[in-house]
Amino acid sequence: MGLIKIATLGALGYAGYKYYQGQRGENLPAAYAKGGPTSNATTTLTPVRDAGVDAMRDTPQTWSKTDQAIDESFPASDPSGNY
Repeated sequence: MGLIKIATLGALGYAGYKYYQGQRGENLPAAYAKGGPTSNATTTLTPVRDAGVDAMRDTPQTWSKTDQAIDESFPASDPSGNY
């Protein structure tokens, strides 16, 4: 009996997950805004997103000058002078 309950809960969880994934809209890569770079089998370099809020898929609720400086410095190891 316990196995049936676990299987039922697993099936409900999977169905809920698939429903949630379908509600998210278009399937954009994690960091890129609409129209941003995409990778495919012929791309030899990993695409890098532009700095700033406009290039993000999900815009943050708050964005400070420090956030902008950190975003602009990535992936360089040099910290910005705006701290």
